[in-house]
Amino acid sequence: MRSLEKFDENDRKIVSLLMEKPDMTQTAIASHLKLSQPAVYARIRRLRKSGIISRIVGVNLNETNLHMVKVEITAKEPWKIVEFFNRCPMFLNGFIISGKHNLCLFFASEKLQAIECCVNHNLRKNPNVLDSETNVVVTPVKNFVAPLTIYTEKLEKTPCGKKCTEQPCYSDGKCLGCPATVFYKGKFL
Repeated sequence: MRSLEKFDENDRKIVSLLMEKPDMTQTAIASHLKLSQPAVYARIRRLRKSGIISRIVGVNLNETNLHMVKVEITAKEPWKIVEFFNRCPMFLNGFIISGKHNLCLFFASEKLQAIECCVNHNLRKNPNVLDSETNVVVTPVKNFVAPLTIYTEKLEKTPCGKKCTEQPCYSDGKCLGCPATVFYKGKFL
């Protein structure tokens, strides 16, 4: 955490202002903090370079009809599961955690059954997974901006290598298909 060595009260205020108003100009920040614009520029540049602040472009899940699901897993090798899902368009993020479970994954889809099928076929049947618990996020308390991958050019095969037409959930209508493929029946992803 060397990036926090020079983190001071003015840095804290800059981060707070940018979180409230991401489009706030450096001049406005400088005026608010009674600093010069070049001083604010240098601080923001240092904060970005160190990785403390970043800008994420994504989809506000509160403004869509997308469902979000949290899956907590106990796995022998959690990194292998994260590696697999990093290619999945429904995968939002994953965290190695402590406690009863050692991995927490978040997914989003237009159809809850699509996430259920993904969990059933790729997690519950995975010999690396010892236990799992799935919870539907009913309502995010704050705006939740997710960096979703939206494919404009569709593939014949899913990024994980499976074919939608060969998956039982797809043929019985529970799954919309992988958003990365030509088989996707949804509208948003």
